[in-house]
Amino acid sequence: MTIDALGQAQLVKTGICSSSELVEESLQKCAQLNPQLNAVIHTRAKKALLEAKAVNKEALFAGVPLLLKGLGQNLAGEPATAGARLLQYNIAQQTDFFVRRLQQAGFIIIGQTNTPEFGFKNITDPLLYGPARNPWNTDYSPGGSSGGAASALAAGMVTLAAGSDGGGSLRIPASFTGLIGLKPTRGRVPVGPGSWRGWQGAALDFALTRSVRDTAALLDVLQVVQPAAPFQTPLEQSGFLQAINQPLPQKLRIGYTTTSPVGTPVSAAAQKAVEEAVIFLEGQGIAVEETTDSIAGRALMQGYYIINAGETASLFADLERRAGKKVTRSEVELTTWVIYQAGLKLSAVDYSQTLSAWDQISYAADKLFEKYDLYLTPTTATTAPQIKQDLIPADLVPQMENVTALNKNERLQLVSALFERSLALTPFTQRANITGQPAISLPTYLSARGLPLGIQFIARKGNERLLLQISKLFEENGKFKMLLH
Repeated sequence: MTIDALGQAQLVKTGICSSSELVEESLQKCAQLNPQLNAVIHTRAKKALLEAKAVNKEALFAGVPLLLKGLGQNLAGEPATAGARLLQYNIAQQTDFFVRRLQQAGFIIIGQTNTPEFGFKNITDPLLYGPARNPWNTDYSPGGSSGGAASALAAGMVTLAAGSDGGGSLRIPASFTGLIGLKPTRGRVPVGPGSWRGWQGAALDFALTRSVRDTAALLDVLQVVQPAAPFQTPLEQSGFLQAINQPLPQKLRIGYTTTSPVGTPVSAAAQKAVEEAVIFLEGQGIAVEETTDSIAGRALMQGYYIINAGETASLFADLERRAGKKVTRSEVELTTWVIYQAGLKLSAVDYSQTLSAWDQISYAADKLFEKYDLYLTPTTATTAPQIKQDLIPADLVPQMENVTALNKNERLQLVSALFERSLALTPFTQRANITGQPAISLPTYLSARGLPLGIQFIARKGNERLLLQISKLFEENGKFKMLLH
């Protein structure tokens, strides 16, 4: 079995190898593999090696090399480009709380990974850096927006890679590259000081992993109650790492579906992945029942696009204020431009009503857990798309270029249309971002073409404990399909 991050930390603590040796090995793997994968966009070898010499061996992840996502995970003095040409020379002025917490946990940050411009896509193909590629087959995408992180981890450059999830951006690449991708409960992990709300709580930071114990241990060192934070979740006092070795609750009930919430096709592979999981669970004596999702997926996505567009317009207003000039079409990718222009037409009423609708969606989603303990779906509706696959219809491009001539409703309709093909690939993940519920993607299935596809479990807010316990059940029974190296 490939060593995980806790395993690496144990090597450092026992003196079997040094953190410097681990960092050097990871940097060598990055240099060797990145020309084919384009997963890593920046390394900081000299600084990382200096930090490795001063590692705190008492820290849980003492001396373990780590890659940050090149979007929203700021480390002072390092690039903060968000995958955007507009910010290609931007340098972070401060270290954010999430990154600081990772450093306190003992990680040595060796660089940053590729991400789509401002994280807007479920694939990773920024014009600034070019497309990231999938280690299972480099003709395919590793997904997005944490696609570079997934590619680097699946290929073995590191044993754990930081990422973020605003609509599935950890779980989607986890599904496409055969990894574990947890989106914690809203308010569980540290945020700030630059950004506290993250798409009004829909987006948060965590990581991709290769073992359940790494996922649990990372959640232990990251969970925090911040008095200043707008969203807060009570601490898991007994710890998540301890919890994964506890037995599952008696009379566990799991509801499942393979039906897309937006009415789009679901591949035979995705259906088979869930069906195999159901058979396994029933064999473990767990009650599993097919159920119908009561939440209107199309309305959910419309609200998601409204918040996304509004947040983008706010971001660009801040960038324009700092630069003292307007952002022009030539400075950003076309998708970014359309989302920005859609946001400019929104009113405070649109925004407020959408947030109220999110509250109602969260209430409806929570009602499901009065009957079930967990909700099972495919993570993605298909395996990874090819790099060359065009996810924006060509006939939309002229309209996108002329977006400033459209009214508010036409702009919002255009946003929906340009993401239609992308949404069809990944319709199952956005729900948990809107509700704030925790969700995890597990790497349990390989398609006939030899590409991975994950299953997703969603739990009630605050119940990552149960997600990790069910994940451990699959792991210890040999159900995970990962690249070995």
